Amino acid sequence: MPYLLLSLAACFWGGNYVIGHLLVAEVNPIVLSAARWVFTALLLMTLYFRQVTEQWPVMKKSFGTIVFLALCGQVLFPLTLYIGLQYTTSLNAAIYMSTTPALVLLINKFFFKERISARNIAGVILSTVGVIWLVSQGDMINARVFAHLNQGDFWTMGSALSWAVYCAFLRIKPREVKGNAFVAVSALLGAIVLIPVLALELIRNGMPGWNSYANTGVVTGLAYLVIFPSWLSYLLWNKGISAIGATRGEIYSHLIPLSGGLFSVMFLHVALHSYHLVSALVIMCGIALCSRPSAKKARSSTWREKRVN
Repeated sequence: MPYLLLSLAACFWGGNYVIGHLLVAEVNPIVLSAARWVFTALLLMTLYFRQVTEQWPVMKKSFGTIVFLALCGQVLFPLTLYIGLQYTTSLNAAIYMSTTPALVLLINKFFFKERISARNIAGVILSTVGVIWLVSQGDMINARVFAHLNQGDFWTMGSALSWAVYCAFLRIKPREVKGNAFVAVSALLGAIVLIPVLALELIRNGMPGWNSYANTGVVTGLAYLVIFPSWLSYLLWNKGISAIGATRGEIYSHLIPLSGGLFSVMFLHVALHSYHLVSALVIMCGIALCSRPSAKKARSSTWREKRVN
């Protein structure tokens, strides 16, 4: 079940790359990020207000931790992505996103002293190769995709780093804080942080033409961002990571560029090529390698079950 939750979350975020790339052509990325989290906060606080009030005493004790996670996951990750997508392609952004499992491994190793198994390392390497095969269109020795780095590339690198930090440090969230309340409060904190950022942007560059935002495409795209990447993805991802851990779970982030590519084929009419199919197979093999428990853990689990029975 955790693997299904992580897969769905990653697919919803894959849509975020496509929808986000389309929206930043019309909407200021800071306006987009602020609107996304303001509407998400309104929705989630309406749905989960009772759970938030019940768990507020527990959340108050670890409020600094929740603020830190919200800054990384709800503010920095999408904001830097949307800013970067103004200047670089979603292809490059996907490349940088594919580095997050390796970054999580390093964070877990050096900050949490976690032992990294050879199987996890092999799975990360294999699925990373699959992503690079995808974004290089089957020509991995061709470095032209990296030839024109600009500020957008550095913004999206920052997006990948902030996501890796969020996933790695999600373990410090108290288990007593349930998923619905945590996501709702995180969305509210994201909105609170982004509103003054939006105010500074409007003071500096003036008010945008709001009428140009009030069209079906922008409204529909924003609705997708609120419901899927902002609500369901975070909820499902947090539950999945809590169940199997960041090291094994983060490998599923490789489904984000893969699903983004599939959505591009389905909705943007991008041609489907053989390298899409090859990369999908390699990525899934890497995920399967990381998802399998070690023989030692499997024996330990079986032994515990026999003792219980």
